[in-house]
Amino acid sequence: MEKYLDILIYISLGLNLLLILWLTRTEFRLQKLLRGKDAKSLEDVITNLSREVDSLENFQKEATQAMSLLNEKIATSIRGVGLVRFNPFKGKGFGGDQSFAVALVDVNGNGLVISSLYTRERVSTYAKPINNFESAYDLTDEEIEALKIAKEKI
Repeated sequence: MEKYLDILIYISLGLNLLLILWLTRTEFRLQKLLRGKDAKSLEDVITNLSREVDSLENFQKEATQAMSLLNEKIATSIRGVGLVRFNPFKGKGFGGDQSFAVALVDVNGNGLVISSLYTRERVSTYAKPINNFESAYDLTDEEIEALKIAKEKI
């Protein structure tokens, strides 16, 4: 019986020694962690990180709002441009290819077509509104072609 008691004492001493070593190691690691950078405490580091996270969340919210606003503005900006130069007086040589039709539309097909007819005596300019890639006014072949080019570029 005494033999078993001696073995139990040695086992408990060994376990106590292991626990003391583990506790010392844990205490050393805890002290190292609490020391922090430039003698700051861990609480200061956590507080600063919390402030930085809050600041980043505010920045993200503002950036998201700005992006939404930009997306709304981009949707209504001119995205497609089509240009067709032509001679309205074929065969006669008056004006050359100085006349043109240009279509300016957004992603929804809203915008306008501007046409200019050039002769030596005068220049005439016309503008026609475009809604959903169509106009309430009759479009010339050149204006239709300019609108088609603009639609392809969107």
